[in-house]
Amino acid sequence: MADQPASRMVTDAIKAPLGADEPEAHHGRPASWVTTATVIAGFVVGGIALPIGRTWWLFWTGAGMVVLGAIIGAAVHIFDDWY
Repeated sequence: MADQPASRMVTDAIKAPLGADEPEAHHGRPASWVTTATVIAGFVVGGIALPIGRTWWLFWTGAGMVVLGAIIGAAVHIFDDWY
């Protein structure tokens, strides 16, 4: 068996240029980035509101931003971007 030539698949892989079989990078749609940024900003605002003296109006503003981001995400079909 040691004197048999290597399989064709192995030799083809050696001859192929690096990255030839890799899919193109997917960076998402702008609407998905806006949705994600809105949700992250809401978490940051709500997270900052608690340690600075429990500023409840700021906490609920952050929570509202998260809910708004979720609604925007549903409206623009953000879960279709996972491919």
